[in-house]
Amino acid sequence: MKITKHVQTYRRIYQRTVNFMMPLIYTMMFTYVWYSELNKIVHGFLNKGNLLIILMYFVVNYVALKLWNAFGIGMHKLVSVVVSQAMGVLFGNMAMYLELILIGAHINFLFVVFQKMALLTVVQWVVALVIPYILNTIYINIFPPHKILQINGDYDNDLGEKIKSREDRYQVCEEISIHEPWEEIEKKMRSYRAVLLNDLDAHEQVKIIKYCYAHSIRLYFTPKISDIIIKGSDTINYFDSPLFVNRNIGLTIEQRIIKRTLDIVISLVGLIVASPIMLVTAICIKAYDHGPVFYRQERTTFRGKNFWMIKFRSMIENAEADGKANPASDDDDRITPVGRFIRKTRIDELPQLINILKGDMSIVGPRPERVEHMEKYAEVVPEFDYRLKVKGGLTGYAQVYGKYNTTPLDKLKMDLMYIVNYSLLLDIQIFFETVKVIFKNEATEGFTEKQKEKLNGGSEE
Repeated sequence: MKITKHVQTYRRIYQRTVNFMMPLIYTMMFTYVWYSELNKIVHGFLNKGNLLIILMYFVVNYVALKLWNAFGIGMHKLVSVVVSQAMGVLFGNMAMYLELILIGAHINFLFVVFQKMALLTVVQWVVALVIPYILNTIYINIFPPHKILQINGDYDNDLGEKIKSREDRYQVCEEISIHEPWEEIEKKMRSYRAVLLNDLDAHEQVKIIKYCYAHSIRLYFTPKISDIIIKGSDTINYFDSPLFVNRNIGLTIEQRIIKRTLDIVISLVGLIVASPIMLVTAICIKAYDHGPVFYRQERTTFRGKNFWMIKFRSMIENAEADGKANPASDDDDRITPVGRFIRKTRIDELPQLINILKGDMSIVGPRPERVEHMEKYAEVVPEFDYRLKVKGGLTGYAQVYGKYNTTPLDKLKMDLMYIVNYSLLLDIQIFFETVKVIFKNEATEGFTEKQKEKLNGGSEE
C-alpha cells in the first residue's frame, strides 16, 4: 500500500514538472529568437527589459496553454494533448506578437516580427508533436494504469467498455456485484487502491463512498442527476452548521446580458470570417446533386421554445421522407460525399451563426434537440428538460466531452454539469476545446444499430 501511495505522489510530481517544462521549452526558443533577431531591431532595451519581455512571454504562453487544456500529458489522449499544445502556442504567439508590435515604431518592425514569430510557431509545432510523445511514452512506461475493483449495480450500461478504451490509465482487474455479502465486498475493496462504482442505488453508493474515504481508497463513480445538481451548491455560513443552497434558476440576468452581447459580437465576426468557406460549401452542395443548400430542423431550446435550426445539407434530398427521425450511422448511405466532409469538419454547423445572431441559440450551451427527440427522451428520462434552463448552443459541454452517439442520459448529465457550474471562463474553455473536437474521430461516430435500439437511454432516479 505504501509503495502505491508513493507512486501516486511521483505521478503528480511528474505531471506538474511536465506542465512547467513545456512552456519553459517554448520560452527558451523565443528567448533565442529575441536575442538573436528581434532585440536588434528594438532600441533602448537593457538586460532587465529583456528579462521582462521573456518573462512576459512565459506568462502569456502558460495562460494560453492552460486555456487550451494542454497540460494533460499522461491523462488525456496524445492527439488531444498535441492539438492543445499546438493551439496554445499559436494563440500565445499571436498575443505576444500584438504586444511586440506595440513596441515597434515603424512598419518594417511589424513585418519582421511577423516573419520571425511565424517561423518560431512552426518550429514550436514540431516540438509540440515530438516532446509530448516522448513524455507521454515515459509516463506510460513508468506509471502503470490504476488497478480498479468495479462494483456493479443492476443498471446495464457500457461503462466497462468506456473504461477499457483508456487502458493506459485504468485497468479493471475484478468485478463484484453489490448484492454480494458486505464482508466480501469490504474484503475486495481492501485489496485495491481504487474502486469504480457502476451505477449503484443511492443508499449503497453512500455507504461505499464513506468506506473509501475512511480508508483513503481512490473512488470513481458515475454521478446521479441529483449529485450534479448538488455540485452547483453554494455554502452558507450563517449558523454553526453547514448549509448548502441551490438557487436552481439557471443563469442570472447579468450573466444572460453578458452572454447575449458576446453571442452577437462573435456571430457577426464569425459570419464575416467564415463567409468564403460558407460560399464554397454552398457551391459544392449545389453542384453535387442540384438540391437545396440548407436543411432546416425544428429544435427545442430555452424554456421549451421551438425554432428552426439552419444547417448545410449533408444528406441526400428528402433523407427522412417517411417523416421519422432516423439518426445517422457511420456507413449511412444517405450522407453525400460533400456531406461526409462537412460533417467531419463541422462546416455543416456554420449557418447556425445566423440562428445565434437572431437570438434562437447561443455560442455555448446544451445542444438543442429535435422536437420529436425531446418528447421521446422525456418518456424515459423525465429530467431531460432540465437542459432547457439555458439557451441551446452551437457547441457545449456534451459536444466537447461526449460524442455524436452519446446516450441521452449522459448528455443530460454533461449539460447539467455546464448549467450548475456556469461561468464566462467555462464558456471560453468550451469554445477553445471545440476546435480540438475536429481532430477526434470518435466525436463524429454515428449510431450503431444496437445504440439506435437503446437511443432512449434510461432514467436512474
